[in-house]
Formats: sequence, structure tokens, C-alpha cells
Amino acid sequence: MDMAVVSLLYVVAEVAAVWAVGSAVGVLATIGLLLAGAFVGSWLARREGGKAARAFLAAAGAGRPAHAELTDGMLVAFGGVLILLPGFVSDVAGLLLLLPPTRAVIRRAWLRRLARRAPLTQPGAHPGTHPGTHPGVIVVDSEVVNTDREPRPASRPVIDPH
Repeated sequence: MDMAVVSLLYVVAEVAAVWAVGSAVGVLATIGLLLAGAFVGSWLARREGGKAARAFLAAAGAGRPAHAELTDGMLVAFGGVLILLPGFVSDVAGLLLLLPPTRAVIRRAWLRRLARRAPLTQPGAHPGTHPGTHPGVIVVDSEVVNTDREPRPASRPVIDPH
């Protein structure tokens, strides 16, 4: 979907949500709810961001891959940004990213999607090789460098006598 359409839908959803809450509880209560959401959300983002940073450092210190911890940090940061945006839709989305149980579900789905779209390496592949190529072939700036064989002499162009 086009980014302009998504942005327009987001703005319409935020205005509709603020309008609905404002109609139900009044203007001052709506402003109070928006401010309370920002304060609680920023506190939660700081707390969860600290946890994610400590988990990342522990994984890196132990020498194990930190995909989940790095993804958690990214989701917490994105949730914090959403919390700071004015509106109820962004607050709810931000809170879902900040709460550990829902963040774990989103993280697993995100990592599965990433694994399907961009496999990191093939088993037995050498660093720098392109997936699906022979291990001795390295792709550098769209040029194939053959490391298994001796350099071949440049081929001469074939001239058709006819």
C-alpha cells in the first residue's frame, strides 16, 4: 500500500479515536488521558529499553547471537516513539510494543518474516559468497570473482566473416 494512503488512514483513525473519546468523557479528560498515556508510556519505554539493552549486552558478552535482544530493543524504541506521538491509536500500538508478552509475539513474527525474506547464510557457505553460488565464487560489486581456478586469459571477440 502506498505510504501516503497509510499516512492518511493513520490520521483519520487518530482523529476518529480522539473525537470518540472526547465525546464520551469530555475535552479535559481526553487531554488528561493523552498526557497520562505519554507519561506512563515514556516511563515504560525507559524501563523496557534498559532491560533490552542489558539483555543485548549479556548476549554479546556471552558470545551468542543477539537477534532477539536486538529486535526487542528496536521494538521498544519504536514503541517509545509511538507513545510520544499524540493520539490514542499510536498510544495503544506503542503500549503493545512495550509490554513484554505482546512484544515477544511481535518479535517472533518479525524474525520469522525476516528469515523467510533474507536468509543470513546457507549452511557451509563462506562469508562474502552470494547464496546459491558455488563456495569458490565471490560476488563483489556485481562482478564474479572466481577463487577456485587460475585466472583465465581474456577471450578474443569472435568476428563473423559473413
